[in-house]
Amino acid sequence: MRKIYNRFFKRVIDLFLSILALLLLWPLLLIVAIIVKCDSKGPVLFKQERLGRDGRVFRILKFRSMVVDAEHTGSGVYSEKGDVRVTRIGRFIRATSLDELPQIFNILRGDMALIGPRPPLTYHPWPIGEYTDEQRRMFDVRPGITGWAQVHGRKGVEWHKRIELNVWYVDHVSFFLDVKIFFMTIFKVLRNSDNVNSGATVEIPAQETKEVEPATASETVPAAELEPVAAAKSIEE
Repeated sequence: MRKIYNRFFKRVIDLFLSILALLLLWPLLLIVAIIVKCDSKGPVLFKQERLGRDGRVFRILKFRSMVVDAEHTGSGVYSEKGDVRVTRIGRFIRATSLDELPQIFNILRGDMALIGPRPPLTYHPWPIGEYTDEQRRMFDVRPGITGWAQVHGRKGVEWHKRIELNVWYVDHVSFFLDVKIFFMTIFKVLRNSDNVNSGATVEIPAQETKEVEPATASETVPAAELEPVAAAKSIEE
């Protein structure tokens, strides 16, 4: 039954809900688009390459919440609380997750699902070729707007753990689990929980610390120090 749901019914439900959401929310989408455009110079939508099902690259859509060329200023990687690159309306749409609404179109195109592992960047936490066979199993399903890892820490979860949660979801995907994640997500959004990046997002294993800094094995290194070029682009994660 789980396989039938994953291969057929899950996609049907995604299409139905995304079309329904588009019909109901188009006024909100239009209002947010106008406000984003009036609030700061630049395009309404932010587009970024992500890894999808089977590791295929697609362009995820979001309402732009940061100033144009934000990747060339500040820390580069993840926006933290008080980041000056985030626009006035950007703070609001991030806190309410309204910036994610354009991903309805990603669902309609077949790039994403409503529920599934969040799609990682093509270079962060690491390129597709550097995922282990076990980690690559997270790409066996379509990525989602929200997922099991998002309701268990969201931005506060280190990537190795995040991938473990994603793989667990792949092994246990079901209609009832998706319903549970859906309502847990609503609760998280209403509370604005785990919506600020805190600490390092990629922890360096003990055997690799010598190659980075003469630090202790328990220390973590921000992605900006590991990938100075690539990390500068990941400002909308």
